[in-house]
Amino acid sequence: MSATVASTGAPTGALRLGAARAGIEVRMFFRQRDSMVFTFLFPVILLFIFGSAFSGDIAPGVSFTQYFAAGMIASGIALSSFQSLAIGIAVERDEGTLKRLRGTPMPAFAYFVGKIGLVLVTSLVQFAVLLVIGSLFFGLGLPSTADLWLRFAWLFLLGIAAGTTLGIAYSSVPRSSRSAAAVVSPVVIVLQFVSGIFFVYSALPSWMQHLGALFPLKWIAQGMRSVFLPDSFASQEVGGWQLPQAALVLAAWTVVGLLLCARTFRWMRRDAG
Repeated sequence: MSATVASTGAPTGALRLGAARAGIEVRMFFRQRDSMVFTFLFPVILLFIFGSAFSGDIAPGVSFTQYFAAGMIASGIALSSFQSLAIGIAVERDEGTLKRLRGTPMPAFAYFVGKIGLVLVTSLVQFAVLLVIGSLFFGLGLPSTADLWLRFAWLFLLGIAAGTTLGIAYSSVPRSSRSAAAVVSPVVIVLQFVSGIFFVYSALPSWMQHLGALFPLKWIAQGMRSVFLPDSFASQEVGGWQLPQAALVLAAWTVVGLLLCARTFRWMRRDAG
């Protein structure tokens, strides 16, 4: 057995453990019906509420419902990565799950790979649900070229990377599982308002635009609009699509998230001995 382990190599073995942990995380998530329903249905509910409440075009050939649907795809990434991890890990820490996992032979790397796998699966399901609802009921068009799908892919992956690292880092902020949702959810809600999710970004006050531009969600949302809305809408965006800037901001926040994770992540509660 030792020869097998040696030939496999530590990195490969850790990745296999991470993949196994990801499978466990996904199964646990889908068994928690309340969390699953909230994660997948909440954006859909918002889509129907705002899509039904607002009508008319905000630009030639682009309705508010199409604009909002593209924004909710971006918001779904934030919900599935940042919010889900920040709350879920805080609960696991408070209940002692992290402490018990740390005491097993499983390397820490495998735990984080498992969380990344969970976010990827839930984000893809979230995207599929929103895309179907948006196209069937709100006129959201599918990307028509390979270039647009490629653009979606790197925006999706960079958005996941930024949201995942920041969610893991922010999970150290709540002091208990009972306060986790109250500490995390308002942050996401505020970012949705200042990032052009609930309202047209160019119509927001300039100070809100500057505030939103500091954080990843604004850039994910603007990028998703460049994928799902016609190119003519770029003239309605502040500064145009700004895709290079979006890539730089999301990559920068990923690095910041990694540094914060390294400095702040804890396996045990603050009051643990």
